[in-house]
Amino acid sequence: MSRCTFTDHEVKSMLKQKRRLGAFVNNLIDHYKKKESILTYVFVSDDYLLQMNQQYLQHDTYTDIITFDLTEKNAEFIVGDIYISIDRIKENALSMKTTMQTELLRVVLHGALHISGFGDKTKSQQLEMRQLEDKWMKKYLTLNNK
Repeated sequence: MSRCTFTDHEVKSMLKQKRRLGAFVNNLIDHYKKKESILTYVFVSDDYLLQMNQQYLQHDTYTDIITFDLTEKNAEFIVGDIYISIDRIKENALSMKTTMQTELLRVVLHGALHISGFGDKTKSQQLEMRQLEDKWMKKYLTLNNK
């Protein structure tokens, strides 16, 4: 059975409708991977995520999200840990002139898309990722406004 959890680590994410969003994220992954999933989202500070970025990816930059696909080869289900910087979410929301909740939703879905196999290293991948984020955000918001 798919499961998606959201945990605040020394920050307050203020994420709304966690149970509903978790089920939606699991459905998104099932749509692409045709497998159940066990995901853990952890909301952290900029400094915490910078340290992870340096330690695990050898990147010395701030980022809004780091996604670890922990799925074993030939596994029956998808497993992933996704870390999101609440500091970056707040800053990105201001610079993009959107709400923190909207930016937080976008980044949560971004992580699910990474776990589903989508990258964002090249310009064309970034464009596709943004289009998919928009598509899934619209689906989620439409479902929740009924």
